[in-house]
Amino acid sequence: MGNEEILNLWKKGISKTVIAKEYQRAYNQRIKAIRSELVNRHWGNFISYREALAVVEKVIYKEVIKNDKNNK
Repeated sequence: MGNEEILNLWKKGISKTVIAKEYQRAYNQRIKAIRSELVNRHWGNFISYREALAVVEKVIYKEVIKNDKNNK
């Protein structure tokens, strides 16, 4: 889930908490897939809900600031 997908969901009216849960799930699934290979079994860490929320809030905040500067 990239920044554009996060912003699209947010613009559709989905709350940032729901987006954070979806982001956490998608990220952790990618880590599980990478860790399933024997060579990469110790690679990467799973993220918590709070870490996912921090990522989502940062993306949304940057978009709001960018739009605010454009409107002035």
